[in-house]
Amino acid sequence: MASVLAVLAFASAGAAAQSERYAAFVADMESGEVLHARRADAMRFPASLTKMMTLYMLFEAERDGRVSLSDELVVSAEAASRPASRLGLAEGATIAVEDAVRALIIASANDVAVVVAEHLGGTETAFAQAMTERARRLGLPSTTFRNASGLPDPLQRTTARDMARLAYALRRDFPERYAYFSETRFVWNGRTINSHNTLVNTMPGVDGLKTGYIRASGFNVALTAQRDGRQLVAIIMGGASPAVRDAHARELIDAAFITLDARDQGRLLATLEAPRLNPIREQEILTAELADMPAQTAQGSAGAAPPVRVTLADVDELAEPARAAEPALALPRGWSIQVGAYGSEAAARARLETVSALGISDLVAQAHHAPEPLLRGETRLWRARFAGLDADIARTACARLQARGEACFTVAPDA
Repeated sequence: MASVLAVLAFASAGAAAQSERYAAFVADMESGEVLHARRADAMRFPASLTKMMTLYMLFEAERDGRVSLSDELVVSAEAASRPASRLGLAEGATIAVEDAVRALIIASANDVAVVVAEHLGGTETAFAQAMTERARRLGLPSTTFRNASGLPDPLQRTTARDMARLAYALRRDFPERYAYFSETRFVWNGRTINSHNTLVNTMPGVDGLKTGYIRASGFNVALTAQRDGRQLVAIIMGGASPAVRDAHARELIDAAFITLDARDQGRLLATLEAPRLNPIREQEILTAELADMPAQTAQGSAGAAPPVRVTLADVDELAEPARAAEPALALPRGWSIQVGAYGSEAAARARLETVSALGISDLVAQAHHAPEPLLRGETRLWRARFAGLDADIARTACARLQARGEACFTVAPDA
């Protein structure tokens, strides 16, 4: 196949995209490059992503010789009282450390989180304080833990960026234990328990990590993925449903790998008179057409995700002369600047809104902002253009964007 252009198809921005709980962050785990950040530093409720820190503390205790995988941990009345998700441990029962690890990852068991906290910290409150202190040393400045499970607490807060750092630290510091995060089921007292994380081993390359849900947080997920020697970490917070969250995670991860691959091979519109398209940066909205599933009450619950809408088109095909789509837009006369070309009007509109806030708002305030449709072969695209500009203003705006690493080119009248 010739060089390819990834065109991500979006629906119009819906309520899920506007959710005050939403945040997302994607980074290359080897280079540390941030590929996507959307409200990444806004304060959020971690929900069961908290258990990643509980597991970090447990793995650290095992590495230091304070516990072993075969140790039996005693269940207190406090631990046994925790609500779902849970194993249903009875007061006075015991659970092996290795079973506790699997219960935290696969079942997102709140009762097990308290068992671990009390064994390592004496009380869950003391353990949560230790979790917060350890988080600071790991470079998580915005995270405060109040419990070991992620159950609701108004003071237990974090950010998508911090959760990505925590996921990275788990993989970096405990590579010999990371395989637990790719397990999808385990057997407890004769009962098979399936993972809440349906993306593990069903989406190519995803090998962990953790889901989470409370009403205040929406549906969260932390994921790591590797393909062709590249490793990514992705955090999605505030999904309207498991399906929306998982589909959005799929889009972000696929787009990130496509972007890295295309960058390496110089395939992103290299031969076209068009700006470099970085698909991951166009994920400004959640796919609103995905059917919401009923809200779950158990933390970390997740249903099957709808298919990802990613279209690959030959660059040679896209290089064909454009035919105006019907109905044609009556754009104002003057120069334009183009900042992208996308597979949906919503994606182009989101790009225009994003770019207008990148230091050119004073220049494009009076410009025409509507996406412009066109046809290339049988493919309908939407050009993200600011139209009706003076030539000098168009060049100045593009120069500012290019100085920030944003793709942009000027378009003469009638071009």
